Amino acid sequence: MTARILIVDDVAANLRLLEARLSAEYYQVATAQDGQEALRMARSWQPDLVLLDVMMPGLDGFETCRALKRDPMTQHIAVVMVTSLDQGAERVRGLEAGADDFLTKPVDFTTLLARTRSLVRLKRLLDEWRVRGETARALGLGADGATLPSVAGARALIVDDWEDSAEAMQQALLEEGILAGRASSEAEMLALTQAIAFDLVVISLSMVGDDPLRLASRLRAGESTQAVPMLVVAEPEQRDLVLRGFDLGANDWLMRPLDPMELRARTRNQIRRKFYQDRLRSDIGHALELALTDPLTGFYNQRYLSRHLQTLLAAGATNGLAVLMLDVDHFKQINDRWGHQTGDQALTLIAQTLRSRIRVFDSIARYGGEEFVVVMPGTGELDALSAAERLRGAVEEIRFVPEMGLVHPLTVSVGIACCAAGSQTTPERLILAADQALYAAKRAGRNQVKVGQMV
Repeated sequence: MTARILIVDDVAANLRLLEARLSAEYYQVATAQDGQEALRMARSWQPDLVLLDVMMPGLDGFETCRALKRDPMTQHIAVVMVTSLDQGAERVRGLEAGADDFLTKPVDFTTLLARTRSLVRLKRLLDEWRVRGETARALGLGADGATLPSVAGARALIVDDWEDSAEAMQQALLEEGILAGRASSEAEMLALTQAIAFDLVVISLSMVGDDPLRLASRLRAGESTQAVPMLVVAEPEQRDLVLRGFDLGANDWLMRPLDPMELRARTRNQIRRKFYQDRLRSDIGHALELALTDPLTGFYNQRYLSRHLQTLLAAGATNGLAVLMLDVDHFKQINDRWGHQTGDQALTLIAQTLRSRIRVFDSIARYGGEEFVVVMPGTGELDALSAAERLRGAVEEIRFVPEMGLVHPLTVSVGIACCAAGSQTTPERLILAADQALYAAKRAGRNQVKVGQMV
């Protein structure tokens, strides 16, 4: 996996060494010798990862990291801070500045490559969601950006068969307001993750009863857990297990003896990233919903209808397929007499009536101003006629009161088109046949149902 990596260090020898090693692994590498230059290059070059030295003159690594994470142009870039100080307080300070990880000099290159691959995979995923979200917002279909919520109330699962260790982690997370459950075996972990949507899973690589790497693999393979952040906790001599954990999808790691502050800082970062990803996914889902549905009725729109019909026909439309096209009779008179707002009220009443009288596997779309289309899989002509009459009669029974003391009648004309299972017809031909039948119902006096012939 190639990626763009920006190395920031005021020592030229360190820059040359890391540049040579990473270039040999086919990464695209650029260098900067101070914080200000790093900020400029990050904005213009948009790397996937910044390797950031802590001890630099002027703007040090901590301030540079904070500046990167404050800037909307660079806040999505992964940052790994590098220092010669192997102290828990320094690691916590870096993590709280927004760093994704913290490595100690001399840098173990195997560990660096493992972290690089993991962080780049995650960044690429987030970039895809972020770009889609920005496109949706540019089209007016997505929610505006918002600050990440507090981690208080988040749910974590600690998987550890050492009770004292698990309790210490639970207590540390509770100080952040994170509710942490515990599983001491694979069976307990699977049962809990199936029942509860966790925001983080912490796995001890020192477990005796089960293979912890197998647990990590099971989490990444599960549909409901494959996107949940995973943090592994290891003994200093378990470096190989940590690297294997990253290959299996771990997001972060922590060495014993545990520093509660570092655990909390790494947990906050992982949960906040998950919340960010969840929000991006929600924005996309909202944008798709807006793009495919009618805001007044909540029904699907023409774009969805065409695609849905194509899918049903391609699948063979087992037991046939019926399309009902309904048009509100004399709707223009309502708009002309009482205005479009009253007309919308009439359409809303009709939509509610139609929705309550179709089957759960039928689909309904708003096709035009006052036209609706019902798609009924597995339906022949006789059943379609019965359904159309039921819908027509239900609309006729609506009590629409556009002004005090006046009940205005509402009726619909309905056209039906049907095709047999395995038909080679197209969505356009089905809609055309239903439309022609609809106009036949209009010409025959309205408030009635007609069946069209496929052309």
